[in-house]
Amino acid sequence: MNFTSVGFFLAIVGLTLVVTYIAAKRTSSASDFYTAGGGLKGWQNGFAIAGDYLSAAAFLGVSGAIALTGFDGFFFSVGYVVANLVLLYLIAEPMRNLGKYTLADMLTARFNEKRVRGVAAGGTIVIVILYMIAQLVGAGALIKLLFGIDYWIAVMIVGVMMTTYVLFGGMTATSWVQIIKAFLLLFGTALLAGMVFAKFGYSLTNMFNTIAEEHGEQFLIPGIKYSSPIDSVSMMMALVLGTSGLPHILMRFFTVKDAKTARSSISWTTWITTIFFSLTIFLGFGALQFVGIDAIMAENKAGNTAAPLLAHYLGGDVLMSFISAVAFATILAVVSGLVLTGAAAISHDIYGEIIKDGKLTITQQVSAARAGSIGIAVLSIFLALFAQNLNVSFLVSFAFCIGASGNLPVILYTIYWKKF
Repeated sequence: MNFTSVGFFLAIVGLTLVVTYIAAKRTSSASDFYTAGGGLKGWQNGFAIAGDYLSAAAFLGVSGAIALTGFDGFFFSVGYVVANLVLLYLIAEPMRNLGKYTLADMLTARFNEKRVRGVAAGGTIVIVILYMIAQLVGAGALIKLLFGIDYWIAVMIVGVMMTTYVLFGGMTATSWVQIIKAFLLLFGTALLAGMVFAKFGYSLTNMFNTIAEEHGEQFLIPGIKYSSPIDSVSMMMALVLGTSGLPHILMRFFTVKDAKTARSSISWTTWITTIFFSLTIFLGFGALQFVGIDAIMAENKAGNTAAPLLAHYLGGDVLMSFISAVAFATILAVVSGLVLTGAAAISHDIYGEIIKDGKLTITQQVSAARAGSIGIAVLSIFLALFAQNLNVSFLVSFAFCIGASGNLPVILYTIYWKKF
C-alpha cells in the first residue's frame, strides 16, 4: 500500500469531515437540510453547481473516453459546456421563482396534483440512481488502482462516507464540499494539462500531429465510437438538453436567495466548466500518447483510470496520489449531492406531500430525509456492484437522456406555455 496515497486520502477525507461537522451545527430545519437555508452567494453556488457537474464522469470518464476514442470522447466535453447556456437563458430564474425544494415543487406550483408530483419524484429517483452508479463505479476503479483492494469493498467505503455527509450536514455540508472539490479539481487538471502541454513543446499543432502520426488520424475526427452522424447528434442533444433536466442540478437554484443570484450562479458555472473541459483534451491525448491504450485498458477496460495513470507517468506516485485523492473528493461530493436530491424526492415529495399531505413537523421532515438518504445509498451501492466494466461517462449519458426527454419538455412547457 502506498503511504503517500493514504496520506492524501486522509487529508481530503479529514477536511470534508470537518466541513460536515461545522455544517451539522447549522442544520436544524428542513430548509437547512434541503437547500442550505437559501443562503449561498452567486459565486458559491456557481462553484457548487460546477462541483456537481465536474463528476467522475467528467474527470475520469471523459479523459478515458478521449484516450480510447479520440474526438468522439471530446464530444462529451463540448456537450457539457454548451448545456450551461440552456440553463442560463431558459431555466435558472424561472426555476428559482417557482420552486421550493425539489423539481416536483416547481411543477406542482402550477399543477397541484399528487400524480404529477409522484411522477416527477419517480423520475428524479431514477436519474439519481443512474448518476450515482456511475460515480460509485469510478470510485471503485480508483481505489482499486491505488490500494489494491477489491472493487466491492471500495464501493462500500465510498457509499458509507457519502451517506455520512448527507445524514449529518445536509445541503450546507454538501455545498461546501463541492466548492472545495471544484477548486482542487481545477488545480489538479490544470497541473496535469500543463505538464502534458510541456511534453509537446507547448504547441497544439505538435500535439495533434504527433497523435495523428503515431496513432492515426481517426483520433482527430469523429467516427471511432460514433460511426453514424445520427449517433453523434443524438448524444450531443442528450448532453446539451439533459443537463437542464437533471434534478440535482436544478435543486441548486433553491439554495440562493433570489432569481438574480440563480442566474449569477450559472454564469460562474459556465466559466468554470469551460476552463475545465477545455483541459480534458490534454489529459485524454496525454494518456493516449504516454500511457497507451493497452496499458489503460489493462487497468480498466472502460478507460476510467486514464487520468491517474497519466499522473503516475508524469509525476510518479506523489502526483498520482494527489490526483487520485482529488478525484476521490470529486466522487464523494457528487454522490453526496445526489443522495440529498434522491432523499428529498422520497421524503419531501412522496412521503411528506403525497402520503402525509404536507402535515409534517420539522423533526419529522428531517428524519424522513435522513431515512430516504439511507435507502437511496443502499440501492445505488447494490447496483454499482454489477457495473464495474462500464465507462462512467457512458453510464451518466443514460441519466442525461431521461433528463432531456422526460423532464426538460415538462419544465419548459410549465414555464413558457400558458395553455399547457
